Amino acid sequence: MNNMTGAFDDLLTANEDFSRTFEYSGLSGRAARGLAVVTCMDSRIDPLKLLGLKPGDAKILRNAGARVTDDVLRTLILAVYLLNVDRVLVMPHTDCRMAKATDEDVHELISREYGIDTRSLEFHTVANQDAALRRDLVRIRTYPYLPDRLNIGGAVYDVHTGKLMPVEL
Repeated sequence: MNNMTGAFDDLLTANEDFSRTFEYSGLSGRAARGLAVVTCMDSRIDPLKLLGLKPGDAKILRNAGARVTDDVLRTLILAVYLLNVDRVLVMPHTDCRMAKATDEDVHELISREYGIDTRSLEFHTVANQDAALRRDLVRIRTYPYLPDRLNIGGAVYDVHTGKLMPVEL
């Protein structure tokens, strides 16, 4: 059941206020600054603000752990060929829950706490964040459907200082 009242009233009220002064109707779906950012779903990350961007500048792809999954690669293909993206920043962060457990740990926790068997899923937890970021950068660089001209960078975002720490391949 999809009921947009009650639990979502605060959001609908906030949207009413937002829509009264809405200023982005003139933007296209293209990335004005040619950028795609792959980052974590962590709510401490405000990717536009921390990179000095505004709405319309970049495509933001978010998932648990900022991992370059098959779906991220599919989305990057569309972003590159259809939406003006010519550079990709992969940006995981410090203090990430996905870097504090293994997939097995997560399966066990969900099974124990909620009685749900999630073993058919891969959560892409990160034993070594630096190594995982480098592997994800190589995955983009060597993906056959993405052009060689694509600029690829990686940086870890520190959620306690707001600083980016670039990682070299």
